Amino acid sequence: MIYIHIFLAFFIPGILGYGGGPASIPLVENEVVDRYEWLTVNEFSEVLALGNALPGPIATKMAGYIGYQQGGILGAGIGVFATVAPSLILMIMLLGLLMKYKDSPKVKRMTSLVRPTIAVLLGIMTIGFFTNAYEGIGIVQTGLIAVCSYVLLQKMKVSPAYVIGGALLYGACFLGV
Repeated sequence: MIYIHIFLAFFIPGILGYGGGPASIPLVENEVVDRYEWLTVNEFSEVLALGNALPGPIATKMAGYIGYQQGGILGAGIGVFATVAPSLILMIMLLGLLMKYKDSPKVKRMTSLVRPTIAVLLGIMTIGFFTNAYEGIGIVQTGLIAVCSYVLLQKMKVSPAYVIGGALLYGACFLGV
């Protein structure tokens, strides 16, 4: 029965809390503190602070921690799944709808308008990453990582996963960042 409660405690906020973590935090608090009384308000605030301190989505980290606390490893898995399930279900439904009408002129026009927007957003994000890297480690290190990444990705056709891992290892070993 605890696993059903864990699922409901995180699935319901996932449905109602449009916008992800920050929007669903009060809903999760209501379920975890008020409804099931798994945590006190102080304990919940500590879990929230811990979730904010770690990288990644807040709601999934909280679901994993609280799920583990209440139901072990299976509880953690159920909590995380319940948190992402509403978005997953909606994406599958929308993808099915999109695939059904993929040959429609309206859908083709919509995707042709979305592609440049995504390209611009990715470009802005890349500029932001370079700016932060430049301010954090300097132009020489940023340039070295960028040039090496370009050569490995474009010229040597190395998997992006290895390039990212190598950049992380370089930063950890030589930059102490």
